[in-house]
Amino acid sequence: MDVAAYAKLLPDITPRSKPFWDGCAAGELRLQKCTECGRYRFPDGPLCPECLSSSSSWEAVSGNGTIWSWCTMHQKYFAAFADEVPYRLVYVRLAEGPLVISVLEDEPSEELRLDQPVHAVFRPSPGGRVIPQFSTGAAAGM
Repeated sequence: MDVAAYAKLLPDITPRSKPFWDGCAAGELRLQKCTECGRYRFPDGPLCPECLSSSSSWEAVSGNGTIWSWCTMHQKYFAAFADEVPYRLVYVRLAEGPLVISVLEDEPSEELRLDQPVHAVFRPSPGGRVIPQFSTGAAAGM
């Protein structure tokens, strides 16, 4: 993998997104939660899309979800992933509600299906930043 090209694809860590990235480094998925209506949101934002409150906190969530959709990437659209194709992108509906797009880290033993359970896993990526991915395998402690 071209580590320099990969690093260019990563979003900047801003003061607003730092709690998310700190959570990833600690091995947990953290989302913004509206302190007025309780809605979790991803990506982070200055206002709750439900009630428009600007009041929020960062909360660790389960990391559990289900596959909402997926695709297998066969083309090398980004130089950083030239050595990785084919790979699976998954759109995951988290148990707490938000949808998250990420990579499926393992090759499942069966065909993927809608609503298939997945869980977040955290491993350093090339360059060192920990980025959440998802797995269809058994979660630790399950």
